[in-house]
Amino acid sequence: MPSQAIWLIFLLPAFSFVIIAFFVRPFVKPASKIAGYITITALAVAFVLSLWTLAEVMAASPHEIAVPEISWLVVGDLNIQVGLMVDSLTAVMLVVVTLVSLMVQIYSLGYMQHEVPDAKPGDIGYHRYYAWMSLFTASMLGVVLADSLLLLFVFWELVGLCSYLLIGFWFHRPSAANAAKKAFIVTRLGDFGFLAAILLLFAKTGTFDIAELRGLAVAGTLAGTTLTWAAIGIFSGAAGKSAQFPLHIWLPDAMEGPTPVSALIHAATMVAAGVFLVARTLPLFEHSVEALTTVAIIGGITAIFAASMGLVMTDIKRVIAYSTISQLGYMMLGLATGGVAVGIFHLFNHAFFKALLFLGAGSVNHATGTFDMRQMGGLRKVMPWTFATFLTAALSLAGIWPLSGFWSKDEILASTLEKQPLLFVLVMITVFMTAFYIFRVLFLTFAGEYKGGNPEAHGAHPHESPQVMLVPMVVLAVLAVVSGFWNVTGGFSAFMGEGETHGFFTGLFGIFTHSPLPLIALAVAGLGIFLAYAIYSAKWLSAELIGSIFKPLYTLFLHKYFLDELYENIIVRISLIGGLFAGLEQIDTNSVDGAVNGVASGTKVGGSALRKVQTGQLQLYGLMMGIGIVAIILVVYFVG
Repeated sequence: MPSQAIWLIFLLPAFSFVIIAFFVRPFVKPASKIAGYITITALAVAFVLSLWTLAEVMAASPHEIAVPEISWLVVGDLNIQVGLMVDSLTAVMLVVVTLVSLMVQIYSLGYMQHEVPDAKPGDIGYHRYYAWMSLFTASMLGVVLADSLLLLFVFWELVGLCSYLLIGFWFHRPSAANAAKKAFIVTRLGDFGFLAAILLLFAKTGTFDIAELRGLAVAGTLAGTTLTWAAIGIFSGAAGKSAQFPLHIWLPDAMEGPTPVSALIHAATMVAAGVFLVARTLPLFEHSVEALTTVAIIGGITAIFAASMGLVMTDIKRVIAYSTISQLGYMMLGLATGGVAVGIFHLFNHAFFKALLFLGAGSVNHATGTFDMRQMGGLRKVMPWTFATFLTAALSLAGIWPLSGFWSKDEILASTLEKQPLLFVLVMITVFMTAFYIFRVLFLTFAGEYKGGNPEAHGAHPHESPQVMLVPMVVLAVLAVVSGFWNVTGGFSAFMGEGETHGFFTGLFGIFTHSPLPLIALAVAGLGIFLAYAIYSAKWLSAELIGSIFKPLYTLFLHKYFLDELYENIIVRISLIGGLFAGLEQIDTNSVDGAVNGVASGTKVGGSALRKVQTGQLQLYGLMMGIGIVAIILVVYFVG
């Protein structure tokens, strides 16, 4: 296929952002849905091109397509190239990102209809939403396609910026503004380590090229302490984006953004970027025992740690958010113990059922006006399509045969048992917790009798969501059933270069004859589902009584291990107090502010003109930065 077609996968959503931001938002009436149609059209074409790319990569031997590089920056002997890496990992991720984003944008046509216009007077929220979603998707596609760590880092930061803008979409709400700032700051901590790793690697090797760096690690030229610290630095960036312990605290608060944003962040963009980064640079980790072990331990701890908090939350989106953190831990553990095929296969399957869970949560919120499961119940009768699709996603998340989650979870369990037996125990406990908390959500939301919802928002008469929301959910439900079949024959692993294929029925049923592990995992998950049924549907056991018996654990889980208090009330305050003792406040007030005020006084006349440009709004600065990057790429590609 022509290289221009691959470039268009990234450029189409970027064009969509530019058109909406500069032509639709300023000049089109708020009631128009044209911004949504532009985004959906761009992503539909990008998805078709991604499928074409996947087919071409699968047909190639080896599974890779060469794309000519373009000179981006030449300074003396330094020649920085802009290029694309299109291999099996890229091809799979392109399909995941474009497909999930397409479904989310279609769903948003119905869900975000009440955002026309936004609550802030004069602000066209609907158009702003689709502009940021287009840029968000383009940025993630840039991460996936980049062939150098430098270019990847540029798009990596754009992903972080877009997440800030979308989490804080309802910026007039203090909770949303605070959640956006929290996500931005916490992920920056991890990104500092990532940037340090990039600089270290360039200082030692003189290249940013990912393929060259992987080759140097395999050859042993890049080794020892340098390799270990570089790999750990890369993982710190991945831990921030993918919400690994202890940088996980931003993700539950990110639920303050619109639900479709949550679906995209949790399934295919922000959090998937960290797992992708580790997968892309995995040879560096594989040649450092310390780094690979770190990934495995952090992944295992994150999986059980987040699952425990999901047991007690009452907000449906927060339960699913903690589920995401836990599943990301699974993916990291899979990468560390089983390789790229194991970890990315779970990312591939997880994208569909996790996006579906969030869209299902948005559907019940659309009907009831609340995310509090204690105000729901009985929705199965009036929302049969939402119930059926949510049940499908829940079964897949719990790892029930033969749905997609079963196949990828089983591979992670098997590789962990072989490589990290101690962590295997933690993961098996997590299997039980996962099944319990997701079916707790299902029974509280859809079983029993309706408890009234939020009367102020929607009254006491819930209803099924419109078709524009249901169709994407049905598509994702089908994928949550069938996506795992790609590796029933070993096809996914073989595509990733890590296995051989076999017969479909041999894989479908024979998996239970080679080892008792799949049956044990199913029994553990089934026990979790049964316990959730006994407590929240059949009422054989009292949730209040169990909570009182295990009150210390319940309190610990409910307060999220008090880590937010530790970070915000102790560490931050100590930093501020230390700044006061060091006299930083006086320096800032007397010197910095004094200088700024003096300059402002001397440029009063010019300031009146510049004020319209320098608004102080991070959204505008992010917009201009994104436009600049897109413009550079376009000029270099079409003119250079």
